Amino acid sequence: MASSSFLAVFVVVALLMVSIRSSNAQLTTNFYSSSCPNLFSTVKSVVQSAINKEARMGASLLRLFFHDCFVNGCDGSVLLDDTSSSTGEKTAIPNSGSLRGFEVIDQIKTAVEKACPGVVSCADVLTITARDSVVILGGPTWNVKLGRRDATTASLSAANNNIPPPTSSLSALITSFQNQGLSTTDMVALSGAHTIGQARCTSFRTRIYNESNIDASFSKTRQANCPSASNSGNNNLAPLDVQTPTSFDNDYYKNLVSQKGLLHSDQQLFSGGSTNALVQTYSTKPSQFNSDFVTAMINMGDIKPLTGSNGEIRKNCRKTN
Repeated sequence: MASSSFLAVFVVVALLMVSIRSSNAQLTTNFYSSSCPNLFSTVKSVVQSAINKEARMGASLLRLFFHDCFVNGCDGSVLLDDTSSSTGEKTAIPNSGSLRGFEVIDQIKTAVEKACPGVVSCADVLTITARDSVVILGGPTWNVKLGRRDATTASLSAANNNIPPPTSSLSALITSFQNQGLSTTDMVALSGAHTIGQARCTSFRTRIYNESNIDASFSKTRQANCPSASNSGNNNLAPLDVQTPTSFDNDYYKNLVSQKGLLHSDQQLFSGGSTNALVQTYSTKPSQFNSDFVTAMINMGDIKPLTGSNGEIRKNCRKTN
């Protein structure tokens, strides 16, 4: 009886793995080569224009992709607005008041719809946009896998539970990424996205006032624009990488080695734990970081995509058809 139960479980797991591999196998780098041949140039033109206007936007667009993929897969669900009958992910704790770039995605989708109506999903637009943002800010490039379709539902609870907060411990970060099928190396490499962008005072206040594994001059500088009172200056911004906040490079890891990580979750990667060696490597070998970052971005893009007849191709990324 026990052996038959084991066999049944084994078959279910095997079928699930085949299903996952099959789903990911439907993603290809040439998915739109015939149906939308000018897709890449169309997207990049809008992304370039947005970043020219505000360099920080590149980090915001990259973050949108991360926050989408960690909630039920890379399915464009993060882009859905609330309706009278459903609550989306935009008001989730990790997203409310900080997730941005939705208007840029709208502009990209409008341009793509003009070039090839009803063909390209919002999920794939996010994927291409994330890659282009990295490249425009000086980071590595890669061939993005495409063919995702868009979700018709969103999950506020999954957004609240699946996206690791800036207060996360190292073990919590590792577990959070493992839950998405990502390795510890993927996690450390993807954290390097914090080489660009900014964070709100409310996200790092506790670290700069209460933690000991922080450079004293660094914390003092950050305190100047982030009052200790929890009701003051919550939305004041500080660069995640104080050296080169609008350049995609490996300075983020150099900062961690110098105990200048802005977020608690950042510095956890270099606080005597299992990821110390990898941070040290990335801090001195930018090519290794770039290579691992590309691999991690491709792996993240493979999280539970909707393909085939699942989902839909939204005409407007903010609402279902």
